[in-house]
Amino acid sequence: MTAPTTSGPDEVTRLLPIADGARVRTVLRDLARPRRGVAVLAIAALVAGSAVSLLAAPLLGRIVDAVASAQGGAATGNGTGVLLGPVLGLVGIALGQGLLAFVGVALIARVGETMLARLRERFVQRALVLPLARLERAGSGDLTSRVTDDVKVVGTAVRQALPQFARAAFLIVLTLVGLAALDWRFLLGALLAVPIQIVTARWFLNWSGPLYTEQRIAGGAQQQQLLDTAGGVATVRAFRMRDEHLERVRERAHALVAIGLRLVRLQTRFFGRLNAGELVGLVGVLVAGFLLVRSGTATIGVASAAALYFINLFTPINIVLFQLDAAQSAIAGLRRIIGVADLPDEDAPADPAVPSGGAVRAGALAYSYVDGHPALSGVDLDVTAGTRVALVGTSGAGKSTLAKLVAGMHDPSGGTVEIGGAPLAQQSPDGRRRTVALVTQEVHVFAGPLADDLRLARPDATDDELRAALDTVGALGWADALSDGLDTVVGDGGHTLTVVQSQQLALARLVLADPPVAILDEATAEAGSAGARVLEDAAAAALTGRTALVVAHRLTQAADADVVVVLDGGRVVEQGRHDDLVTAGGRYADLWRAWSGARHDPRS
Repeated sequence: MTAPTTSGPDEVTRLLPIADGARVRTVLRDLARPRRGVAVLAIAALVAGSAVSLLAAPLLGRIVDAVASAQGGAATGNGTGVLLGPVLGLVGIALGQGLLAFVGVALIARVGETMLARLRERFVQRALVLPLARLERAGSGDLTSRVTDDVKVVGTAVRQALPQFARAAFLIVLTLVGLAALDWRFLLGALLAVPIQIVTARWFLNWSGPLYTEQRIAGGAQQQQLLDTAGGVATVRAFRMRDEHLERVRERAHALVAIGLRLVRLQTRFFGRLNAGELVGLVGVLVAGFLLVRSGTATIGVASAAALYFINLFTPINIVLFQLDAAQSAIAGLRRIIGVADLPDEDAPADPAVPSGGAVRAGALAYSYVDGHPALSGVDLDVTAGTRVALVGTSGAGKSTLAKLVAGMHDPSGGTVEIGGAPLAQQSPDGRRRTVALVTQEVHVFAGPLADDLRLARPDATDDELRAALDTVGALGWADALSDGLDTVVGDGGHTLTVVQSQQLALARLVLADPPVAILDEATAEAGSAGARVLEDAAAAALTGRTALVVAHRLTQAADADVVVVLDGGRVVEQGRHDDLVTAGGRYADLWRAWSGARHDPRS
């Protein structure tokens, strides 16, 4: 078998970080510390249960001796009475061991689930405030695979592997003690298997760890490709890129399958070596028993108990070693989860600037998604408070990039942005979020009551304030018409909102958040011609009294704006009022004529 490979350096540097083993151990200790009491009770119950289960082998040995005595002619009339005690003892052992095991496993699972829940909270908390540029560089597939596949793997380990591992480990230790109590030579025979098992476990851990990490990364890459292909299916069809994207999906899938097959081969060799160790240990115990019985040092019943002890070790040893497989996969997932949960907060200035008002000013602004290919270059913008600005230009002109820079979603590669007279880079993250809000055409309706969805913008909003915000954007009518009004469950599994209603919901959130600066990045683009006027009126109402930058996909939005900024090739080529720019006969006038002609073309 060749050594495990990892992704190339370029791909790894794009991904979100992965924590190292030392950091994983530190985080787990910190999470477990408040739950030490429950953990101690769980361990005590599991140890007690394992100790009780060990009493079965000696009782079975007594039964064997009693039967052997009966066959040798030493039985008396009370043979049934001799066997009754051990049989009742076996029943009591089964009940006691089962109850203690149930309590111990339940408590272990409780500790693990509580720790996992806290870790998930930290993960989601960090994921929700990750800079957009960081997410775009890593790809949404990397993040979604961590929050789905990795959390699932770790959750399975907490619910199943951890309790099984703990119980099996205690049973192994106490069984070895039991063998020693019968005779130290039984223990010596059993320990012949240990070197084989240790070497096998170390070999497996050395190979499986990198493979599981590689599998997690490949899974994220596959998910990213599926998201890209499914999300851009219209573009894929339009440019006849179907075969190319299918090949990419196929390559990602084959890479993941290849890693899976390598893991299967590794696991097969792992269990084959474990079976060899079991054989060596069992032979050692049986030989020791034969010699001891022949010498009269032990009875057949004691030798039988020793053999049963070792045979009963097969299952817990296999569980422990098999759970190493689950542990490796879970640790790989933990490293990726903790890698995100540990990301530092955005650097907050020691003395953050406090904005005043809604003026927006940008100077010599530049930004590049790819080095050497500027998306914006030398953009200057000066917007007084309360002004509505329309950003106009063809696709790729830099409109959305400028909007994201002003919103603080990206850090400019050159130049500065000021909001309310304070440099955006010197404002605290919370200050930015209170000052400027971005609404895009991609609106997510969260599953749950409509009121809860609205309160994402302002958690302390009253029902009257929610209704007032809906009324502002023209959505109160359909909201009141819902079966349970504001308590109606919307989103996945609930009432499905139309495109227009979803966008009105986003605009109502904007009204509730009440930032001095609002940016609409083609926020009405998905409505179609039928809902365009409704959403444009809703947007106009939501923007009243605010400084607004509107990325205009319909030039009617530009005609209603106070100022029109025309971008081309990442630069501002024209700026002024709609009527003045139309009269000037420049770039904007050409766009307006094309737009007006298309609107009045009966074929459109």
